[in-house]
Amino acid sequence: MLGKGKVYLVGAGPGDPGLITVKGLRVLSQAQVVVYDRLLDPSLLQHAAPDAEQVFVGKARGRQALTQEQINQLLVDRASAGQTVVRLKGGDPFVFGRGGEEALALAQHGIPFEVVPGVTSAIAAAAYAGIPITHRRVATCFTVVSGSEDPAKPESSIPWDVLARTGGTLVVLMGWNALESILRTLGSQGMAADTPVALVQWGTWPQQRTVTGVLADVAARGRQAGLEPPVLAVIGPVVKLREQLRWFGPDSNTAGRPLWGKRVLITRSRTQASRLRALLEAQGALPLELPAIEIAPLEDCRKLDAALARLNHFGWVIFASGNAVDSVFARLEGLGKDARAFGGTQVGAIGPATAEALARRGIRADFIPARSASEAVVDELSKRPWAGVPVLLPAADIGRDVLAQGLARLGAQVEWVAAYRTVTPAGAGGQARQMLDQGVDVVTFASSSTVRNLLELLGGDKAALEGSLIACIGPATAATARELGLPVGLVSDEHNVEGLVDALVRHFGDAEIPPTHLYERGARQGLP
Repeated sequence: MLGKGKVYLVGAGPGDPGLITVKGLRVLSQAQVVVYDRLLDPSLLQHAAPDAEQVFVGKARGRQALTQEQINQLLVDRASAGQTVVRLKGGDPFVFGRGGEEALALAQHGIPFEVVPGVTSAIAAAAYAGIPITHRRVATCFTVVSGSEDPAKPESSIPWDVLARTGGTLVVLMGWNALESILRTLGSQGMAADTPVALVQWGTWPQQRTVTGVLADVAARGRQAGLEPPVLAVIGPVVKLREQLRWFGPDSNTAGRPLWGKRVLITRSRTQASRLRALLEAQGALPLELPAIEIAPLEDCRKLDAALARLNHFGWVIFASGNAVDSVFARLEGLGKDARAFGGTQVGAIGPATAEALARRGIRADFIPARSASEAVVDELSKRPWAGVPVLLPAADIGRDVLAQGLARLGAQVEWVAAYRTVTPAGAGGQARQMLDQGVDVVTFASSSTVRNLLELLGGDKAALEGSLIACIGPATAATARELGLPVGLVSDEHNVEGLVDALVRHFGDAEIPPTHLYERGARQGLP
């Protein structure tokens, strides 16, 4: 645990959650209080401790959660109470992030603090647009300024006349509202009208857009493209290099990513979502994590423990999920046993992910079905002799009994036992509503439990999912969704997260994918 009564001013980076530093993640995971802004990927908050207090202090057009003075006082109060606080800020806290003001307030009150620098959008957004802000043959210096003040004001503190003649690269942050005035001022002070300019909206986010032009026309081009804040401007000859170096976005020079800009809701548990998120991001999607299910230990383990004490009695133990594997081995450890307890029995794994979970425990599955749907598994198992064979099936407390019934019909002596509980996360209903109000292109379901739980979080309001493609990991999950009245639009052939993403890629692969109108609806509401 970090020292008590200390504030960490942490830069979260400009948007892409992978750009936060290792140290930033470490202190975030150990904080008791997280005070965070609007312009950062909300998935970063999942690295905070489950019991950490999360306080939103972001600003949006026309409204502000807390004033800067209130934010300063909040940091002082929480640290004075002996808590470890992470002030999580977009970009770098000391680059136009008012982190210096917060640090001064802490110093004046004798509060220990530490600054964890972050990647500033001034550099990262340009890089993601394929623009190196320096190049030894084009620009050997760069200048970063805030565009939040009107250069036409006589009291402007920015030397626009000097910047117009300095050369190199000029990056203007937070300058969209004053952009036309800024460009006119630069032109009137001597900058050439044909100086290349790039406008980068939502730099490093999957919904990043870039509009290029020259000093004389780029503002009009940006308006025609419908750009809105956050937008930064990169001004100078290096912008010409974008034509060769653009690597990120729907117009990149590399192979296209079919899911570009699609907002995809992930309803898996927090511990299971990372693989699906990574696969979606690799295809250009914007994953939104909403754990509609949590894996919890059993309140009463006596039946499971009794079954595990008799492992050598069973001819087969068949695991239906990686959660079952983890839960069983957690109980085995509590009983003083390990993988050797399975030495006298054969082990089955329903699906490759379950087989991988067993392999991590030192067990190679004796049976992995070609397809993971319970009905297909029973059909494949029917080719083996089961008469009188004792079979243990550890599963979720609300698991389907298709496999148990199928094996029983084949003559097996089946013992089904709950290995873990699936519960609906507390307090997730408001988060679900907020995400869906912002707009979601695809809702993914990886189990029947996630379908039931999401609808429970929504109070049974199926209309909240209208306009979203319902994508299910397999036929069992799809059947549950249909039973509950959801129009299933896609079912993956391979019943794992890789198969689910492959199905989405095929679904959207041949389509022209503009920035999603659903996202833009959320952006107009001032939400990231």
